[in-house]
Amino acid sequence: MRYRDWQTPFAAALETIRSSRITRRELVFRLLPRGLITLLSLPLFQACIRTESASEAFIAKVPHYGADIRSAILSGFRELGVGSGEIKGKTILLKPNLVETRADAPHINTHPMVIRAAADAFRSLGASHVLVGEGSGHCRDTLRLLEESGMADVLVAERIPFVDLNYDDVYTVPNAGGRSRLNTLTLPLTLRKADWVVSMAKLKTHHWAGVTLSMKNLFGLMPGSFYGWPKNILHHAGIENCIFDINATVKPHFAIVDGIVGMEGDGPIMGTPKAAGVIVMGRNFPAVDATCSRVMGIDPGRVDYLADSSGRLGAIREENIRQRGEPIDSVSSDFDLLQKIPAHRGLRLRR
Repeated sequence: MRYRDWQTPFAAALETIRSSRITRRELVFRLLPRGLITLLSLPLFQACIRTESASEAFIAKVPHYGADIRSAILSGFRELGVGSGEIKGKTILLKPNLVETRADAPHINTHPMVIRAAADAFRSLGASHVLVGEGSGHCRDTLRLLEESGMADVLVAERIPFVDLNYDDVYTVPNAGGRSRLNTLTLPLTLRKADWVVSMAKLKTHHWAGVTLSMKNLFGLMPGSFYGWPKNILHHAGIENCIFDINATVKPHFAIVDGIVGMEGDGPIMGTPKAAGVIVMGRNFPAVDATCSRVMGIDPGRVDYLADSSGRLGAIREENIRQRGEPIDSVSSDFDLLQKIPAHRGLRLRR
């Protein structure tokens, strides 16, 4: 660019600042080329320049659903500093990922054996009540969903109460995230009765969000009686923005991700099973989901809602996540990503 080509917009900008009192920051952005402004606005770039606090995530190898899942979860509790002093007398809400049931696709939902193991583990630490709550986004007939998924058998055998969050009483709070256009969020009253909210997600790819893990799983907290099916109001407000808003507002306590058999390809329903043989756990949801992503061969910095969460809700950079249990490299296996799905493009982790 020649000097005089550059000088004209610069002089105009100076005149503007004199007349309208714009800030130095606004002036800098007015002088930057449009392409650079676009780059600075990208979640991935912003994630690179924000400061993250150190977090932890735990990985356990669990080869199949007949294995000792309870011991794996208790091992994770010990590594992450979760003990009876913190859990004794508490009410624990386990939030599984129960989407819908198909006889040929049990890998859609969190496996009942993982729910049973988690309930047993929390009870062994002295939890006074453990309950399971879900508000499925696809299936309005919750009893059918529980029976066909095999969850009902575990709930009855272990005497675990179930709350249908789609039809729970509700309360409304300000949206603490502020990413979507929603000024408030309406939540099930059961959240106020629980001391700990535990997201028990499934390790899956997602055709709109890239991946669905502990953070996306909290969509199921939102009552269908208010948000519709499949939580249409949240979809119209932007899935990724709402993922951020729900997590910032609810402030969940713990994540346990069932990756013993996950889903690759066209998730969260139409994909194919992927035996990853892991349970991933942690207190910080972005750190847990970033670890899960790396296990799946996906770069968490390229998943928009994780990049947006970096430094705001937690850590996603590998150097800021202390890995407990198994190292990522020992369990990682690339999940199939489909180029025909825009949300999958460019997600592959470069090792």
